[in-house]
Amino acid sequence: MTALRAPFTASALRLVVFCVAGVVSAALVLATPALLPATGVLALKVAGALDTGPAPVVAPVFLVLLAITVVLLVVLAVPAARAMGVLQRRLAERLLDRPVPAPPPRRSWRAVGYCLLKVPLAIPQGYGAFCYVFGVVNLSYPVWWPLFRNHPPGTTLGPVRALTPFGMISTRTVAGAFLIAAAGLGMLLVAPWLMRAGAAMDVAAMRRLLTPGGLAERVRELQVTRAAAIDDAAAMMRRLERDLHDGAQIRLATLAMNLGMASEKLGSDGPPPDLAEARELVALAHRGAKEALADLRDLVRGIHPPVLDNGLGDALATLASGSAVPVTVTVELPGRPASAIETIAYFCAAELLTNAAKHSRAGRVDVGVRGTEERLTLTVEDDGAGGADPDGPGLSGLARRIAVVDGRIDVHSPAGGPTRVTIDLPTHA
Repeated sequence: MTALRAPFTASALRLVVFCVAGVVSAALVLATPALLPATGVLALKVAGALDTGPAPVVAPVFLVLLAITVVLLVVLAVPAARAMGVLQRRLAERLLDRPVPAPPPRRSWRAVGYCLLKVPLAIPQGYGAFCYVFGVVNLSYPVWWPLFRNHPPGTTLGPVRALTPFGMISTRTVAGAFLIAAAGLGMLLVAPWLMRAGAAMDVAAMRRLLTPGGLAERVRELQVTRAAAIDDAAAMMRRLERDLHDGAQIRLATLAMNLGMASEKLGSDGPPPDLAEARELVALAHRGAKEALADLRDLVRGIHPPVLDNGLGDALATLASGSAVPVTVTVELPGRPASAIETIAYFCAAELLTNAAKHSRAGRVDVGVRGTEERLTLTVEDDGAGGADPDGPGLSGLARRIAVVDGRIDVHSPAGGPTRVTIDLPTHA
């Protein structure tokens, strides 16, 4: 059923546009070197120089045109190739949903290499687009046949021809029209796979030739993750400052005020004038002290949960015990990861459990941690309604946090559920 639906999807139409654009680009690459000489020859032909001028006069003109062509190709090759590379990268991103990073300016000649490689790459793309377009045309033959071939009996009509990958097919009968339609259906079913193969090779060539090299890309990733780490650290400092100012600081100030008022009620010497009110103020101060301690414990837990000192398994079990949704925890690790990795995994699990409780309407959540000596994989899966957005503030924030340690996140959350989030982390930061 997937093969039957493939030609009639929106992605197939986008593939056609991408492949046709690839064929046009390849044709431009082939035509450009011959464009200037052809223009010069045409100008000489119109002027009559080729008909009346002697060979010794015409030959230098050809040499001048050839020299101009070579110079212009050398001068314009790089900017033209970069422009074509930009166009192809945008088409790949918008039509195929495959973004390709831009190359650095110093590697512009690689764009020229891509343009030259575009010529053979356009062959499977053009063949797939041909099968798709003419497959639709051939499939329509039985539909329009009764409208245009309804002549009186005895009328001699010329054959109707159709173009297929096997050559030209001609027919004079309705049965032949259905044969052409069958060939068109076959072409239509094969076309998406041909176009996908051509597009996949094209995108692979783009990523090989139109993206920064390994070291440059790694530097760019490190710059991005460093900026993300700095932003996260600044955000955490602002949050701690706000929580201290709005929480523990106010409670401690209230505690000091209550203790001062109680001291006044008790007096400096002699019997207390108002013992009951003093006791009430001391009780308020005691309650305020306990609340301030609770706020400080929450702040400490937000920086580094003390339960992590016993390992990630115990920390996740404690986290699951306080969840509003029933949680099953499975931990299989050959050893303890680095402390920073354990902390990141713990906070990721906490964020995902909070999301499941708030948004997914899940009745069950499974948390699994498995790892090797090199990598740790955290999986959180719920049976909720699905539809989680990887670009939302919660999941995108997790992606930024784990990117600091070269981690990866994969979100699978179709409408109707279930939601499965997999986080891959190194065991050593």
